[in-house]
Amino acid sequence: MQSTKLKSMMAMALSSAMLFATAACGTSDKADAGTDSAKGSDAATITSYDVSSVKKDDAIAALLPESVTKDGKLTIGTNPSYAPAEFLDADGKTQIGYDMDLARALGNIFGLDTEIVSSNFDTIIPAIGTKYDLGIAAFTITKERMQSVDFVSYFTAGMGYAVAKGNPKNVNPDDLCGLNVAVETGTVEEDAINETAKQCKADGKKDITIQSSKQQTDATTAVVTGKADVFFADSPVVGYAIAQTEGQLEQLGKDFDSVPNAIAIKKGDSQTTDAVQKAMQKLMDDGTYGKILQHWGVESGALDKAEINPSVD
Repeated sequence: MQSTKLKSMMAMALSSAMLFATAACGTSDKADAGTDSAKGSDAATITSYDVSSVKKDDAIAALLPESVTKDGKLTIGTNPSYAPAEFLDADGKTQIGYDMDLARALGNIFGLDTEIVSSNFDTIIPAIGTKYDLGIAAFTITKERMQSVDFVSYFTAGMGYAVAKGNPKNVNPDDLCGLNVAVETGTVEEDAINETAKQCKADGKKDITIQSSKQQTDATTAVVTGKADVFFADSPVVGYAIAQTEGQLEQLGKDFDSVPNAIAIKKGDSQTTDAVQKAMQKLMDDGTYGKILQHWGVESGALDKAEINPSVD
């Protein structure tokens, strides 16, 4: 997801009121951790995949350092506004989605209680190794992020655009100059649109107005309500938003620039990184991983190998 040329999930019943409820998005972890859906997350009518059959693997669990295991918990930072990867259930508290099912399955393999903490996306990586053992939030692997954390890949996703149904503003994915573009703060999509905005200026074209929100749902709502012309996100998120808005949005063009998503781990913590790689590979090999992705309708993004710090362009 590093292109400078900016370019499905099963339908679920979701009230428009839930989607359109605007949020006072905080700028700290405390503002969003464990709070209700007024922070901009989706309510759902689908349940999580049951991972209770996933049991502890003693050999893999033994690889974890004491710094992770001493409290008996696997603490994971996430941003539950990026459905269908991670979002809030109808209770406004429980984090669900395919990332969250995988997170809980990992905890089971390690024999640890999985504690998932809701945070703003751009605060997660800086807190890995202190506040969180892992970060699982549909992180795209980038060279910049690899300077701060180690990664274990587990999924692949492209990027995509969504516009109002019928594209009434005639948005051209090959020329976004002069438009209002909505993105989630801290994502590679935000980085990419900033680069494109610079190019528009260098070419003497109209400026792009970038609407950056702490929650993806706010970016989605901005397009539905006409406050933005287009939103830019990972392709599974685009597909999910289209399904939820019941015909109010459509995808603009095709998915592009597919790259791996990965679990983030403290830089240099080779023990935890090795344990996570082996645990994810076990889930892939025994079929649990595939069943989770199928449950959420995103099996097209499946990988067959979990890799540590795979090379990216």
